[in-house]
Amino acid sequence: MSPLRLAAVLAACLIAVPALAQDAPRYGVFGLELDAGDARAKAGDNFYRYAQGSALDRMQIPADRPRYGAFDTLAALSEQRVRKVLDDAASRPQTTANGRAMGALWRSYMDQKRVDALDIKPLRPLLDQIRAADREKLTALMVRPEGNIGKGVFETSIGRDRKTPDRYAIVLNQGGLGLPDRDYYLSPQFAMQKGAYREHIETLLKMAGWPKPDLAASAVLALETRFAVASWPRRQQRDPMTTWNPMTVGQLATLAPGFPWRAWLDSAGLKGREAVVVAEPGAFTGIASIYANAAIDDLRAWAAFQAVDKAAPYLSKRFTDAEHIFHDKALRGQLEPTPRWRRGVAMAEAQAGEAVGQLYVADYFPPEAKAQMEAMVGELKAALRARIGQLGWMSIATKARARTKLEAFTVKIAYPDEWRDYSGVNFTADDLYGNIVRGRAFDWNRRRARLDQPVDVNEWRMTPQTVNAYYDPSANEMILPAAILQPPLFDPRADPAVNYGAMGAVLGHEMIHGFDDPGRRFDGTGRLADWWTNQDSQRFSVRARRLARQYSSFEPITGARVNGMLTLGENIADLGGLQLALAAYRASLKGQPAPVINGLSGEQRLFLGWAQLWRGKSRDDELRRQLVNDSHSPNAERVNGVVRNIDAWYEAFGVQPGEALYVPVRERVRIW
Repeated sequence: MSPLRLAAVLAACLIAVPALAQDAPRYGVFGLELDAGDARAKAGDNFYRYAQGSALDRMQIPADRPRYGAFDTLAALSEQRVRKVLDDAASRPQTTANGRAMGALWRSYMDQKRVDALDIKPLRPLLDQIRAADREKLTALMVRPEGNIGKGVFETSIGRDRKTPDRYAIVLNQGGLGLPDRDYYLSPQFAMQKGAYREHIETLLKMAGWPKPDLAASAVLALETRFAVASWPRRQQRDPMTTWNPMTVGQLATLAPGFPWRAWLDSAGLKGREAVVVAEPGAFTGIASIYANAAIDDLRAWAAFQAVDKAAPYLSKRFTDAEHIFHDKALRGQLEPTPRWRRGVAMAEAQAGEAVGQLYVADYFPPEAKAQMEAMVGELKAALRARIGQLGWMSIATKARARTKLEAFTVKIAYPDEWRDYSGVNFTADDLYGNIVRGRAFDWNRRRARLDQPVDVNEWRMTPQTVNAYYDPSANEMILPAAILQPPLFDPRADPAVNYGAMGAVLGHEMIHGFDDPGRRFDGTGRLADWWTNQDSQRFSVRARRLARQYSSFEPITGARVNGMLTLGENIADLGGLQLALAAYRASLKGQPAPVINGLSGEQRLFLGWAQLWRGKSRDDELRRQLVNDSHSPNAERVNGVVRNIDAWYEAFGVQPGEALYVPVRERVRIW
C-alpha cells in the first residue's frame, strides 16, 4: 500500500499539525490530497503516478483547453478574477486613467455584434497597401509601429544589452514562420499539421478576397519551408554567447545582403541607428537571400496571410472560428473554441497588462504573502550559499565569484512598485481593431524611446495576475507575480514540508536559472562574461550533458522523445531547485526531527508536494508541440527526471536497484 493510501487509513491515530486545527489548508488535512496516489504504482518505477495516479485518472481536460493541471487551475482562477475586474471597469465610473482605459478596451472586445458587422473592413487598408507594395515597401509594412502585418521575416526587439546591461540594445532575430517551430515544416511527424496549415492559409486568403487563394497558399507554404531550412533550431538558439553578435547596420548588410535593412529600421522608428545585435547570423544570410529572390507575388501573398492571421482574433466570428480550427484544434488538439470572455482577458492583458494588474492587485492580493515569500527566498539563498561552498567539483576561485553573484541576486514579489501609465493610448469602446493597433504602437514607441535612457530597474516583464515566474539573467533578478502565491504552490495554512516541496522548489528553480547552462554565463551585474575557470566550465558541462542524456531517454508519447539539450536549462533548474528546497526545509527544523503526519515523513511530504504540483494532462498534439517548441520537459518528466538524482528520495521511499527510475549512486547527476 502506498504511503498516500496508508495515510487515509491511519489519519485518526497519527500526529496532526496544531496550527492547522482552526484554519485548514485548501488541499487535504495538511496540504496534500491523500486520495491522489495510485496504489498499484511503485515510487521507484513511476513516482509521478505513485503520487497522483488516481487523481490523473479522474482528471478530464476541458474541451476548450489543450491541457489542464495545477498551474492551469490557478490560471483559470486568475482569468475569472480578471474578468470581474474588467467587467467592473466597463460598468462603473472609473477614477483613474488606467481604469477608464480598461473599461473601454473590454467593451470594445465584448461587443460581438459590432465586431461581426465590421467583419474584415478594419483590415482592408492594410491589405490594399500589401497588394501595391514592392519588396522594399513590404519590409516597411512588417515593422511599422502603427500596426504591422504579422510575423516579419526578421523580428525586432529592444532589451538590455547583454555585454553592457545598464543600457538598451536593438536586437534582431530570425522570423518568417507561421508554424510553431521549424520542425513542423521539416519533420514527417508533423505532416498532418503542415497540411492543415496549408488549408488554413488558403481559407484566410479566400476570406480576405485574395486572388487565386489555392495557388497562393501553396506558394506561401513553400516560401516558409525555405525559411525553416535556413533557420537555426531552438537548441542552437539557447547559447547566450553565440546569439549575441553586435554589429553596425553596414556589417549587417554585408552579412545578409539583398534585404533592405535601412527601410526596415526606418519604418520601425529607428532611423539613424547604426548599432544592432544579431541573434542568429547564419540564418540571417539564408533568409535574406530567400527574401531577395522570391517572386514578389509570393511575398505579397505571404504578407497578406500574415496580416489576416494576426488580425483574425479581433475580427468577426468567421475569422475567430477559422483560428480555432487551425491554431487550437489542428495544432494543439483543443476540441472547442476558447470562450470569448477568456480570449478577451488574454487580449486585455496583452494590450495593457499592468493596467489590469493594478486593478487585480487591489482586489485579490493579500499583502502578508509578500513578507512570507521574502523570508523563504532568504532561506533558499542561504541554502544555495552553503551548497556552493560544499561543491567538490568547483574551484575556490569560481566558488567565490558564484557567491558574489548570489549576493547580488534580487527578487521582485507580487507587483511593480510603479505602475505603467496607459493614458497615452486612445482606447475606445467602439473600435476593437484600432485599439489593438494603437496599443501595439504605444508599447513599441515606449520601448523605442528607452534607447537613450538609463535602464528601468523597476520594470516587470510579467504581469501580477500571471501564474508564472521568471529569472532575468541581464538583471540577475527573479520576478514572482502575485497570482502564483496561492495553493497548490503556496498555502500559509499547509504543512511547511509541502510548501517547501512546491513553492520552495519553484523559488529555488528560478534562483538556479542564474547558474544553469545559459544563466551561468552572466555575472552578478547581469553582464555576459566568462567568470569560470576553464576546468570548472568543463566539469559543469560534463555533468550537464549527463543530465541531458537522462532526459533524452524519456519518451512521453510513442515516437517522440524529450530533447535533453533543448530542455537542459529548465531541467538543471528543477533539479537544483528541489535540492535547495530540501536543504532549506532541513535547516528550518533547527536540528529537531520532522513530525510524521498521516503516516508520512517530512521528506516524503516534501517530495509529494513537488510531484502533485505538476499534476496535469495534455492532449497528444499539444504534447508533441511542447516537445519541439518548449524548453520545459513535460510534467511527468519534471517529476521523475528530478527525483531519481536526489539521494534523499531513495531513502524516503525505499527505492531499490531494478526499479525503473533507479540510478546507481555514482551515476546520479549532481550539479548545484
